[in-house]
Parts: sequence; structure tokens; C-alpha cells
Amino acid sequence: MKATKITYYVTTGIISVMMAYIAFETLTKPEVKVSMAHLGFPDYFRIELGISKIIGVILLWLPIRLLKETAYIGFAIMFLSASIAHSAVGDPADKVIAGIVFLVILAASYVSRIKLQNK
Repeated sequence: MKATKITYYVTTGIISVMMAYIAFETLTKPEVKVSMAHLGFPDYFRIELGISKIIGVILLWLPIRLLKETAYIGFAIMFLSASIAHSAVGDPADKVIAGIVFLVILAASYVSRIKLQNK
């Protein structure tokens, strides 16, 4: 049980810190605006994504199951969509794989949360 708890907090922490950092960059850095345009997304979508990431981080830590599930689903869709978008425009493999790596970390967080919940 202790290992499961550590896994949950470490993986959820990694996702939270990473998403909060990326949300900040998404909302403030001009380079992200250029990157989003490169992927074919309009600028307003960048703002929506940044705000959604902040909301998702908050929801991951709330003790309300439905809200946590919503955040996990939203982040999973974001990670998969990011990998697909980078692949579709021919970006290097590291950009495509990054979304998959974070999806695996998210899955570890989710599975360990379920194990803790069932105990």
C-alpha cells in the first residue's frame, strides 16, 4: 500500500507540475502562439487549452471522484491529441513521443489512485 501511495503522489505530482508549467507557457509565451499556428490551431484555442490545463490540475487534487475522472479524461485526450497533431505536421519523433510518455505517467497515476480507493 505504501508503494502504491508513493506512486500515486509522485505521478500525480509530475503531471500537475508539468501541466501547470505548460499552462503558464501556453498563456504567456509568444513561442507557443507560433507553435500552435504551426500545428494548425487558432490562437483562441491556445487560450482555451491553457485555462483547461489549470482547471485540470485543480480537479486532480479535489476529493470529488467525478471531477478527478473528468481531469484524467481531459488530460488523456490532450496528450493523445498533442501526439497526433505533432505527427500530422511531421514534427520530430521526440515531440510525438512526449505526449505518449505523459499519457503513461497519467495512466500510472490513475491506476494507483484506483488501487488506493479500493483499499
